Amino acid sequence: MFLTMLITGEVRAQSLIDTLSQAYNYNPQLDAERARLRATDEDVSRANSGYRPSVNGSADIEYDKSYSRPSSGNQGGNTAKGYAFQLVQPVFRGFRVLNAVNSAEANVRAGRETLRAVEQDVLLSAVTAYGDVVRDQAIVRLRENNLSFLTTELQATKDRFAVGEVTRTDVAQSEARRSLAVSDLYLAQANLKSSRAIYQQIVGSPPQRLIEANPNSKLVPKSLEEAIAIGTQENPLVVGALYREQAAKYVVDQIRGELLPDAQIEATYSERFDPSQNIDQSESTSVVGRVNVPIYPAGGEVYARVRQAKHTHVSFIQEIEQARAQVQSQVVQAWSQLTAFRAQSESDRAQIEANRTALNGVREEEKVGQRTLLEVLNAQQELLVSQVNLETTKRNVLVASYSVIAQIGRLSVAEVGAADTVYVPEAHYEDVRRKWWGIDITHDDGRREHLDLWNSRVEHEPVK
Repeated sequence: MFLTMLITGEVRAQSLIDTLSQAYNYNPQLDAERARLRATDEDVSRANSGYRPSVNGSADIEYDKSYSRPSSGNQGGNTAKGYAFQLVQPVFRGFRVLNAVNSAEANVRAGRETLRAVEQDVLLSAVTAYGDVVRDQAIVRLRENNLSFLTTELQATKDRFAVGEVTRTDVAQSEARRSLAVSDLYLAQANLKSSRAIYQQIVGSPPQRLIEANPNSKLVPKSLEEAIAIGTQENPLVVGALYREQAAKYVVDQIRGELLPDAQIEATYSERFDPSQNIDQSESTSVVGRVNVPIYPAGGEVYARVRQAKHTHVSFIQEIEQARAQVQSQVVQAWSQLTAFRAQSESDRAQIEANRTALNGVREEEKVGQRTLLEVLNAQQELLVSQVNLETTKRNVLVASYSVIAQIGRLSVAEVGAADTVYVPEAHYEDVRRKWWGIDITHDDGRREHLDLWNSRVEHEPVK
């Protein structure tokens, strides 16, 4: 297929949905945030480790030689060896483990909202880059057509000057307008190159033959009031703030648990060989139940940390209100821009029709001497400006519609239908939340990574 495209010069048309799907799958910012979320998942496994036993083993060897004075001729030496195992099982830790797990789980949910926010930012950036390329492509075509028109007009003016129908001033005016058109075309081409570079940065590959996209009216709410209501409930900024407040509340309870008693069971087994010259072997087994009751722990440091955590919790409560106010403001701004750009689009279309009619009329009147060549050139310039304005406005309407969707928290590949396979963060979470051992890490696509601690390389094992 690729070879056929190279031979025939065929370039596949690329839609906005194709662009969003590609950005979703290949954008490094999204991949980085997914990795950060997987790292946050491990906090739940760390918290759950508080329920589990701790097992340690040790081994030792000791050489002992004794001397006696005055010398009796008896000198002795002994080599003692041994090993031991110890198991410590927590029984009660003042609900600290429970609250640590709850806090970690709340932070995971907050991290998912951060990932959702990054996904929205990436998709909106992809929409913006797509719209910029389509706009700049259209402007380049308009500039090329304008240059072609002015080149033809200049040649016609020179021919008329040769037969005395126009003056040298008319020729100079035509030359000046054509030179301006050349400059404008160079600038438009430079803008297109810049837009294509930004597109490749966001999407991961250069744009192909992009199809002009329509604004997404399906996901845009019917009214501003509805948009605000949805945004203040579903925007990841708000939902993430709610989960962070929950996590902070559990941290207060976790620290408070340090003021409660804790209990654990300690089991030890040891065996020694040749512990002394008179004993060949010995074994020891012990099981101890231990209860610790804090009376005045750490000189009052725990009390200070409880108070500190409470203040932190209050700050997260205030951040919820701040997030809602911020989202409401952003929704209003995005909605206002969309409304204004829609109205501007209608105005630009009407202006183009009026300017096209005016240009046709001026050209006819110029032929019979009722208008000057300068008036024809001005009419052509006004038509061009209105056409360029329309291309810019169409891009603005497209971006504004998706901006509204993002501000209400519903810009995702699942909502716009831009991906067959969607990243499921719960898969990795379920894989590690109760994991007891292992240092390999797993991607959602099944790859396992083995980290080489000596050279910091990451080697990928193919999926089997």
